[in-house]
Amino acid sequence: MFKNYLKIAWRNLLKNKVFTAANIVGLTLAFAIALLLTMTALFELSYDQFHENKGSVFQVYYSNQTPKGSDISTANPIPFAPALKEEVPGIKNIARALSENALVSYGDNDFNLDAEFVDADYFSIFSFPTIMGDSGKPMQNQNSVAITEEAAKKLFGTTDGIGKIVRVLIGKEEKPFTVSGILKSIPDNSSVSFDIAIPFDSHSEYKENIDVWDARNHPVYLQLEDGVTKSQFEKSTVEFTLLHNEGQMENMKRDGAQPDVNGNYAQLGLLPYTDKRFANFNSGVLNVKRTFPYMVLGIAFLIIFIACANFVNMNIALGEKRLKEIGMRKTLGAVKGQLFGQFWLESLIVFVIAIALALVLANLLIDPYKTLFNTDATFANLLTPTIFGSFLVGILLVTLITGGYPALLLSKLNTLNALKGKWELGKNGVRNALIVVQFVIAIVLITGTLVFQGQIQFMRNKNLGFNKEQVVSIPLNGKKDSYRVIELLRNELQGNGNILAVSGSDNNLGRGKDGSLSKSILGFEYKGRIVHSNVLTVDYDYAKTLDLQLLEGRMFSKEYSADSLSMVINEAMVRELNEVNNPLSTRVYFDEDSVAYNVIGVLKDYNHQDISKSIEPLTFFLDRDYELYYAYVKVAPEDMAKSFDAIKSAWQKVEPNAEFLGSFLDENIDRTFRREKTMATIITSGSILGIVLSCIGLFAMSLLVVAQRTKEIGVRKVIGASTSSITVLLTKDFLKLVGIAFVIGAPIAWYTLDKWLEEYAFRVPLSIWFFIGAGLLAALIALVTVGARTMKAAAANPVKSLRTD
Repeated sequence: MFKNYLKIAWRNLLKNKVFTAANIVGLTLAFAIALLLTMTALFELSYDQFHENKGSVFQVYYSNQTPKGSDISTANPIPFAPALKEEVPGIKNIARALSENALVSYGDNDFNLDAEFVDADYFSIFSFPTIMGDSGKPMQNQNSVAITEEAAKKLFGTTDGIGKIVRVLIGKEEKPFTVSGILKSIPDNSSVSFDIAIPFDSHSEYKENIDVWDARNHPVYLQLEDGVTKSQFEKSTVEFTLLHNEGQMENMKRDGAQPDVNGNYAQLGLLPYTDKRFANFNSGVLNVKRTFPYMVLGIAFLIIFIACANFVNMNIALGEKRLKEIGMRKTLGAVKGQLFGQFWLESLIVFVIAIALALVLANLLIDPYKTLFNTDATFANLLTPTIFGSFLVGILLVTLITGGYPALLLSKLNTLNALKGKWELGKNGVRNALIVVQFVIAIVLITGTLVFQGQIQFMRNKNLGFNKEQVVSIPLNGKKDSYRVIELLRNELQGNGNILAVSGSDNNLGRGKDGSLSKSILGFEYKGRIVHSNVLTVDYDYAKTLDLQLLEGRMFSKEYSADSLSMVINEAMVRELNEVNNPLSTRVYFDEDSVAYNVIGVLKDYNHQDISKSIEPLTFFLDRDYELYYAYVKVAPEDMAKSFDAIKSAWQKVEPNAEFLGSFLDENIDRTFRREKTMATIITSGSILGIVLSCIGLFAMSLLVVAQRTKEIGVRKVIGASTSSITVLLTKDFLKLVGIAFVIGAPIAWYTLDKWLEEYAFRVPLSIWFFIGAGLLAALIALVTVGARTMKAAAANPVKSLRTD
């Protein structure tokens, strides 16, 4: 019997080629894209899940109460970790970690590697497998390092690097280290990635800050003892926090800070390491949001829903052609179960074909998909037993529901009505509900596309207060003194008329090709209260190179030898110091024994940090005791590509052994919102696919409506109705459904997008035109899709439609 069902099912699918092809194409596209999106979401959710101790590993953070509200910091002083382990019980392992670029040399070759300065316990806390060397202790002593197999191949041409000596430039000194461990390549789904691990106490700032509690520059990770909970440990650190932050808390009380709900002015907290990638501290409160992966999963689900809704509606529409077949089979003794099995089998065949084609299509698309969406996800993320089992159960449920509902509907038809060709669908509640939900989804996705693209264009085009189009930033990753390199670049480029200025600083603007994005903050007492400022060490011509606007005073100049004891501040720092009336008379003593620093200039505020943040106080220093890490070169707007090549050529003369990683600042800024661009691309792609699938569904519905109202159309034509009036009559019902979808979808889109935009200090206004545009586009799509079919039916000869009655 099953073989007979299979033959009939296959014949019926071939007989209705248009509907079968539409179903297979729609489901194939939906399943393929949903598969890729699910792969991406699961990859994001798998971050840091490979660590064996993940359930007991945490990152330490401090929540401080300030006069402006709560502030959270993950940076810690050098003596913090040893003191915490000694004074607070419950810690199994604790490690400091500091990420920096390091210039590593072997033989005559220099390599710029991502370095992690770590304590020995780091490799007991985290699971970074060792393929050569001691797996429990890949760094044997303070004179040894561990490198990844990729770094070993880069340095030595092979992974067999145990015992070899490499030289690492730390500060201004080159130190030799023995390679004692080769680590397996760091997984793509790790929040931390590095090429070389170096003992923490080898860092250039270690010795001078070994007992200093007010210099914070690194995160701390710990593993709790078995049986010790996160909340228990946090409570046990209250006395430790009071002891080591007493002076700071007294200052906060004096300046007007209010305690938190527990009555504390400072509280140590633990962030589960598996939440690290999704944590946000910008608002002064710890927020862990897995918005991106859940949004991607949601879009995958919505795409499948639209495709399945289309499948249901098209099968119902196809049923109109099979009424007499159903009636004959019932007359010959077929029962409901047999009819249900027949129709469900046909649906199952379509789904099996679509799933097979979707797997092929997804495999063909995976490489361009990974490039477009900037992801390292692979199909391996889907092959765990839990995911694979859930996938099979999901497919079974989807086919049972979407294939079973039309099958059930057709099998329940009255025999006499089926033989007469009469379809009794009542008020088509299910059909209309599915169409409304489809267009609610489409309107939400279209609105999201418009707003996301609008926010990206807003961030890209916003005047950030500096010249981002004509300035090239270059990481100073060579061995030479940074100030010497900048001076040599000036000399090499001075004869080029398209090179307008050269300068440098210790921080980049945006995210450069070296991947760095950092900041430095200084806190000091001024007129009886504590103030904080971002700090930047710069070279001469910094403001000139970046086109920063000077409001008062002057910038640093070679004509003034005392500028090393001067500072330039921005408007936000003027307000922080409360010196709005006469900022140039400001003198600052950073500690009791220091000399006074004079404010010599005030710069107009500019976005020196991520555009999602408000502009914070910023202080500039000219201090040759501190290294510069980036050079800036301003070029003329004409022939910028040629100027870039000239800069690269000059760099290769100045630093022949160092890689050139120069990039224009607008490229750097773009890299800071890569996640937003990826989200916008995914939503845009989802919107386009959702629209295509909705059009397929509407086309099927128009076929059903025309089939149901053929006689009515003929009668109306006979009594004088025009083609246009009949078209409007047939189309308006669908437009009503789109209107209902707009009323439902617009508030959902507004609430969701408003919450998302709250994360940005500078954001595009949530204009009503975003929603009106989405509604009009949805209506236009419905009108074009349905109107084409209804116009054809309305223009048909009425004799043909009435002949069979």
